[in-house]
Amino acid sequence: MTAVAALSVLLTGLLAGGELLVRWGVAPALSRLPDHAHLLARQSLVRRLRVLVPAVMGPAAALTVVALVLAPVPLRWVGTTALAVFVLVSVLGTVPINIRVDAWDTAAPPAGWRTLVRRWERIDVVRSTAATVAFGCLLAASVWPGV
Repeated sequence: MTAVAALSVLLTGLLAGGELLVRWGVAPALSRLPDHAHLLARQSLVRRLRVLVPAVMGPAAALTVVALVLAPVPLRWVGTTALAVFVLVSVLGTVPINIRVDAWDTAAPPAGWRTLVRRWERIDVVRSTAATVAFGCLLAASVWPGV
């Protein structure tokens, strides 16, 4: 395995792990909080993760594409495609919602804010699944290079 492929797997694994924790750990915990605390926590997460996720996602995507060019095996193609789905769903789905959430007045949230949060959660299932599939495929491509 090349250093590029190893870094691609590492960063994609960090991304997938973070996504799984947010989707299946943090998000359900937030939903159990009182509204004001939920909104404050959600805004705090958005403000931190809007820096951290792109800092991992960008290099992961770039290194994954380079690893694919260097060794275009089928599992790496699938992993790269899954990572592309993750990026697109993030940019087109959750980022616009996060921008709106960040602007909310937590003392007087907009009507229907829970509906938007549920939409974010449905989109995030796709994101976390895509990141996990990407990691699994890239890891498998590194373990079984011909596949």
